[in-house]
Amino acid sequence: MATQPAHLVHGMGTAMEAPTWPAITADEAEAVLVLFPGVGRMTGLHWHSPRPFSAATLVHTTNGVFLLKRHHHRVRTVDGLAEEHAFIAHLAGGGVSVPEVMATADGATAVASGAWSYELHRAAPGVDLYRDSLSWTPFASRAHAQAAGVALATLHEAARSFTATARRLQPLVASFTILPAADPIAAAEAYIAARPALAAFLNVKPWRRELGQLFESLGQGLAPLLADQMPLWTHNDWHPSNLLWASDGGVETVFDFGLADRTCAVHDIAIAIERTAVRWLELGQGTDDIGDPAAALALLAGYATIAPLGRTDVAAIVRLLPLVHLEFALSEIEYFAAVVEDPASAALAWDEYLIGHAAWFQSAPGRDLLRAIEAGALP
Repeated sequence: MATQPAHLVHGMGTAMEAPTWPAITADEAEAVLVLFPGVGRMTGLHWHSPRPFSAATLVHTTNGVFLLKRHHHRVRTVDGLAEEHAFIAHLAGGGVSVPEVMATADGATAVASGAWSYELHRAAPGVDLYRDSLSWTPFASRAHAQAAGVALATLHEAARSFTATARRLQPLVASFTILPAADPIAAAEAYIAARPALAAFLNVKPWRRELGQLFESLGQGLAPLLADQMPLWTHNDWHPSNLLWASDGGVETVFDFGLADRTCAVHDIAIAIERTAVRWLELGQGTDDIGDPAAALALLAGYATIAPLGRTDVAAIVRLLPLVHLEFALSEIEYFAAVVEDPASAALAWDEYLIGHAAWFQSAPGRDLLRAIEAGALP
């Protein structure tokens, strides 16, 4: 009998690695599915996700195909998942194509078992073209970038009437407390103090000086620009592999709301550009000319067909771009330090992700990208 290949997941670089969280087994999936009426009898597991922060699998049943996702309870509790499920339900009510979140007989959209929290989504329409792509993989075409901009603006329009408060403190969420603060270092101190493992990790680093230098060189004028932005629940992880695609090249479905939180529209736009218009996986591989202004401008052009952007919006996006990854980077460091106790990955997230990505925007190619967006974003 042929040996099944080992299940591997995306690492911090380009190499696939052994998973932190073991793959969901058939027996495990069956035990969870019985809690969700109407999903049918399981007939098999047909794919395991390569994403590293949780475990997920496509479950085929007699009543369709479902995505079963499992989180460690220190990453997501049932209540933590309910926050993003409420946002998904609101978007669905506003006409955005999102996966249907399945509910138990008592109406819960997530269940706990031992150390795990589980959620179940019905497979959504669209082709998962980027399913196995690494994070920070750019769009395959300008047309995809523009279509993603249209979809992002459509989501933002539907989100305007969602009035939930910001999410509770938990790892791996793109929060919005440091960047808009008049004193970002004081806000960072409060953020870090609320997360003991993050504080312990950073205690041996001159983090105040390093962050202070970044805000001094890249963050001038940011807080006043953000003060005029309307608070808005946003996706905060907008990249090609979180979108399902239609045959005409448009976006069919948006999924993976794990990083969603109350931020603002320009924050979400800046994240989308930062994650799709810079080829981060090539940084330090012989060239630092990794920006793609055309991709960024295509996304902005698509966005503007639904929600036109003003000069202050573009200024905020350009000012945000070098620092927009900061709060998620800190949250990722907390995950590595507190949940999986992986100091090497925590150090990589600080040195190469948080500091390294911001530093790139101070290089000539980084400044060129910012100038091109500022010059070309408005007609």
